[in-house]
Amino acid sequence: QVQLVESGGGLVQAGGSLRLSCAASGSIFSINAMGWYRQAPGKQRELVALVTGDHKANYPDFVKGRFTISRDNARHTVYLHMNSLKPEDTAVYYCNVDHLLYYKNDRLDHKYDVWGQGTQVTVSS
Repeated sequence: QVQLVESGGGLVQAGGSLRLSCAASGSIFSINAMGWYRQAPGKQRELVALVTGDHKANYPDFVKGRFTISRDNARHTVYLHMNSLKPEDTAVYYCNVDHLLYYKNDRLDHKYDVWGQGTQVTVSS
């Protein structure tokens, strides 16, 4: 069974830093784009950072210069380094994979739009 497991959330003061990790488990063969999203109470889920299989990263303006996404393809893991955190960064952060290949009954199978369980990030003022 393929799963995404996040870790690294917590409580931090404004201006502080956190690093989130998300590891894909299961008989993974390859992973396409990996991303981080967040959802604050009463708000829609929004994209925070995206990294392609060849390590090209994209960020929305509200995190540019503060957040950095990276991935370790050998470990099927994606990271989100968050610096200069603000109270408005408070949210549940979710890891996402848009498409991956994995072994199922000795054959390659596809899985699309896989989500982690989420990790809470709280930034105090």
